[in-house]
Amino acid sequence: MVATLDRANVDTDQIIPKQFLKRIERTGFGQFLFFDWRFLDDGTTENPEFELNQPAVKGASILIARQNFGSGSSREHAVWALDDYGFRSVIAPSFADIFFNNCFKNGVLPIKLAESDIDELFKRAAEQATAGAPYELTVDLEKQIITDGAGFERSFEVEASRRENLLGGFDDIALTLKNEAKITEYEAARSW
Repeated sequence: MVATLDRANVDTDQIIPKQFLKRIERTGFGQFLFFDWRFLDDGTTENPEFELNQPAVKGASILIARQNFGSGSSREHAVWALDDYGFRSVIAPSFADIFFNNCFKNGVLPIKLAESDIDELFKRAAEQATAGAPYELTVDLEKQIITDGAGFERSFEVEASRRENLLGGFDDIALTLKNEAKITEYEAARSW
């Protein structure tokens, strides 16, 4: 299922505000995702006007946004919040470089599509919302294709090593541990 965020230059301070960066683990940040937009001033009442609070997008795993998504500070927490909320992929015309790299390191697939394709996805999502139905997209990382089963199909590029890491569920630590036997052998051969 797809959620749309029709905003450009969404920065990491909006994705996860600074007051929620006190946790040391990677989990628990989803509840604070887009906090200043999702909630009214009391901090507990959902803003009925905010896109992600619409009933048709509850449980969405794909977020469609506008250009320069993830700009601002380099906080990895922004990706942790998106992931913890349930997003597995973010589709936009462009991303801030550090945010883009953080996505791959934390299991979220950022996909760059042409602005015209993003416009088309927003249009299709709006049509489905008007009909009272959620918009569905399938992201096939193995084939590197996005489709909605209703005529929209686009290919996307992902660097081979990043693709394999996402498919295998490997982060930097897991990649290092793939060589654990060699590391142990090396350390055993050295006298410290």
